[in-house]
Amino acid sequence: MSENINRKVALIGLGKMGGILLRAFLDRKLIQAGQVRATVRHERRIDYLKSEFGVEVGTDNLSAAEWADIILLCVKPKTVLEVLKQIGPSIQPPAFVISVAASVSTKQIQQFLPPGTAVIRAMPNTPCSVGQGMTALCRGRTAGEEQIELAGRLFNSVGRTVVVDEKHFDAVTGLSASGPAFIYIILESLAEAGVKVGLPREVSTMLAAQTALGASQVVLDTGSHPALLKDAVTTPAGCTIDGILELEEGKLRVTLIKAVVKATQRAGELVVRE
Repeated sequence: MSENINRKVALIGLGKMGGILLRAFLDRKLIQAGQVRATVRHERRIDYLKSEFGVEVGTDNLSAAEWADIILLCVKPKTVLEVLKQIGPSIQPPAFVISVAASVSTKQIQQFLPPGTAVIRAMPNTPCSVGQGMTALCRGRTAGEEQIELAGRLFNSVGRTVVVDEKHFDAVTGLSASGPAFIYIILESLAEAGVKVGLPREVSTMLAAQTALGASQVVLDTGSHPALLKDAVTTPAGCTIDGILELEEGKLRVTLIKAVVKATQRAGELVVRE
């Protein structure tokens, strides 16, 4: 159980990611239901979400923002600036904004806010839904240690966090935000390979998924370079080296690198303009 952050939170955009985050915050006691006001675009979802989360839900972004100490923007990038036009002038320091919208810079957000209002940008990924997410954080020019620490506490509740310079956020998008899709393709391929060599599909899928989970945990726990860990598995004249040679011949390594590079480039093209 985590210590309550003792802040009122307006969650603007209680969609998929907003719901993942809110559930984690509540389950880990970072906030109580009475500390949250959430908003949605469509009234038809209000009753369901109130029942699901036990928090106040409405469509009035401005009212929620005026009330809150932390404004968590979980709307889609294409609507961020529209929402900020509504709520920006009402956000007064020490209240501050945390945005999870891809491609919308802290500078773009700050132009709609009163001078001195702090902005934190976050880039979580979908494994946050099972508490194994990876979130990159960066601070706008007026954000201080208190704001980045609070953001870290919130996003650590759904996995791990790292603080990076904002110039790296497109790369974060290409690697950790898009990365789960790349990993699922690898897992699917490993599971299909297991079926090919005679394993039942459900067994093959479990073997592939747990193997990937375990290997990842070893990297995180030991801090060892993946190349060194690979070498530890690869015994002379054994099975693994033959498999690695097939991967090298198929250019798996360079293909994954190119996938991240391409996703990073695409993230840079999704700049939201006024």
